[in-house]
Amino acid sequence: MPGLLLDTLNGKASERVPMWLMRQAGRYLPEYRELRAQKGGFLELAYDSEAAAEVTLQPIRRFGFDGAILFSDILVIPHAMGQDLWFEAGEGPRLAPKLLDGLLEGLSAAPERLDPVYGTVRLCRAALGPETTMLGFAGSPWTVATYMVAGQGSKDHAETRALAYRDPAAFSALIGAIERATIDYLIGQIDAGVEAVQLFDSWAGSLAPDEFARWVIAPNARITAALHEARPGTSVIGFPKGSGAKLPAYARETGVDAVGVDETIDPEWAARELPVDLPVQGNLDPLLLLAGGDRLVERTQFILRAFAGRPHVFNLGHGIGQHTPIEHVERLVATVRGWQG
Repeated sequence: MPGLLLDTLNGKASERVPMWLMRQAGRYLPEYRELRAQKGGFLELAYDSEAAAEVTLQPIRRFGFDGAILFSDILVIPHAMGQDLWFEAGEGPRLAPKLLDGLLEGLSAAPERLDPVYGTVRLCRAALGPETTMLGFAGSPWTVATYMVAGQGSKDHAETRALAYRDPAAFSALIGAIERATIDYLIGQIDAGVEAVQLFDSWAGSLAPDEFARWVIAPNARITAALHEARPGTSVIGFPKGSGAKLPAYARETGVDAVGVDETIDPEWAARELPVDLPVQGNLDPLLLLAGGDRLVERTQFILRAFAGRPHVFNLGHGIGQHTPIEHVERLVATVRGWQG
């Protein structure tokens, strides 16, 4: 029997709204911080199957979420494609060499770097009950490319956008390479026990409409089609953060099974503009969860009302902040669990 979350992603509306939170396995949890201190760096933790499985399971034990999201990082793909990856304390991820010309020559692919991730999935699936959906994920090609080109995160992704304008053929080849690696990676996750996957396009909002169609919609559509063909029955959640008014086109043209809605989108607008049978996921502002108070409950109930009567997975509009108090998460869970639609 599939769990409530998987049923919802398959298009079944339910009186009880399933929930999970992006970055639910992470730094806001004291048990995570304790394990991270023991292991040292982030990558050491992410590539240790037993430790990463423990981190994945921690929020399930504490909150009873309906989905367990794999503990990993979107940048394991460029690492497997041959770039060096490390994390600077207080600075974030770094990749080398920078692919300022978009060319992959000189990189030696190392797909075996992903083997521990598949091990994490197998351990998690063995530990989870059937009521809890095992979720995998990957970064979408555009978002991953912004890191591969610049060698780190950036505010406006100017280097990557400029490359896409200046040399679209080279950039298209880079996107295609990321696309192929991502398909293989997600199939590996599915074969290890993942039941649904999310495509994170965290920086989709930095693109103009025509570039959004070319570098966000088209690659995500190809990945979704490939997964549906290779592993029928696997649900694909698309999350094009910052897409705004372009969200309906994304939902319509990518073929994803569910669409994530970020906190900048009015849920009532999304409920009107998206197909009524399309599962939606979202969309509480992570900063409101950090702030807490009565406004947290009011907004949560507003979102639940807006998406009532359709398949809805409650989530945040992006990842939970590291300083979010545990009691705020507990109050959110109680509000969603106690909702009478």
